[in-house]
Amino acid sequence: MKRYFFTIFTIIFFALMLFFPNEVFQGASSGLLLWFQTVLPTLLPFLILVNIMQKTSLIRQVSRLVYPALGPLFSVSTEGCFAVLTGFLCGYPVGAKVTSDLVRDGRISRQEGAYLLSFCNNTSPGFLAGFVVCQTIRDPSLVLGTMIVFFAVPILFSFLFRKIYSPKSVGWKSQPLIRRIVSLDLFDTSIMNGFETITKIGGYIIVFSVLLELTKMLPLADTLAGQIGLSFLEITNGVVILETLPFSFAVRYALIMGLCTFGGLCAAAQTSGMLTGSGLRILPYIIEKLAAAVAASLLAYFYIQISGM
Repeated sequence: MKRYFFTIFTIIFFALMLFFPNEVFQGASSGLLLWFQTVLPTLLPFLILVNIMQKTSLIRQVSRLVYPALGPLFSVSTEGCFAVLTGFLCGYPVGAKVTSDLVRDGRISRQEGAYLLSFCNNTSPGFLAGFVVCQTIRDPSLVLGTMIVFFAVPILFSFLFRKIYSPKSVGWKSQPLIRRIVSLDLFDTSIMNGFETITKIGGYIIVFSVLLELTKMLPLADTLAGQIGLSFLEITNGVVILETLPFSFAVRYALIMGLCTFGGLCAAAQTSGMLTGSGLRILPYIIEKLAAAVAASLLAYFYIQISGM
C-alpha cells in the first residue's frame, strides 16, 4: 500500500511540475535561498564540529562533563547525554543525526536511541528567539516565556517516554582515538560528511518549498483550514503563515509553538533521512512529536492568557 501511494504521489507531483513551471521555479528559488542564506551558515558549522567530536575523544569528554546534570534528569547513558545536548541546542535534524550515529556505532542501544529520538530532536533556541519571536511575532518580551515552553514540553514528555522505552545503554566501544586525532583525514571526512548532510537537508527544503508553492493553487488553499494545513509543510514559511491568520494573538502564538515543536513535515522528512541504517523508525517519532506539539500549543495558550498579553 505504501509503495502504491508513493508511486501515485510521485506521478502526480511530476505532472504538476510539468504543467506549472513558474510555480516550481518560485518554490525552488525560495527553498534554495532559505537553505543558502539561513540553513547552510547556521547548521553546517555545527555538523562539522559534531562529526569531529564523534570521531575523537571529545564526545566522551563532553558527555562526561554534562552527564551529572543531564543523565539523571533524562535517565540516559553518558553517551546519550551528547544526543540530548545537540538535540536541544543545534536544531533539526542534528539531534536525529547524532542519535542514529550513536546507534550505528554501537555506543547506545537501539532502545535508548528510540527513547532519545522521542524528545531530543528539536527546533534550535536561536531560531525560536531570533526568527519566530523577534522577527515574525516582533515581541522580544516573549523570548523568556517561549524558551520555558520550548524546554518544558520535551523534558516533561521524556518522563512519559522513558516508561515506554525503558532505555538501556551499551557503553563505549574501543576506538583508535590517537590515530584519529593526529590524522588530517579526520577533518576531511568530517567536512565532507557535514556537506553531505547539509546538501541532503537542502534537497528536502527545496522539494517541500516546491510542494508548498504548488499546493497554494488548490481550491481550499485560501481557506482558514487550508492555510493551517499549508503551514505544517515547512516550519519557516509556516510560522509566517500562522502569524497572519485572523485569530487572537493567544491562538496564533499557540499554533506557532505547536508547529515549532513538531517541526513540520519537511523536518520529519529530514529526520527520516538521518535514520537510514540505524534501525530507528520514523512513525513513532512523528506520533510523539505530534503529541508534544499539542501539549506545547496548550501550554503556550495558557501562558499568554496568564501573562495577559
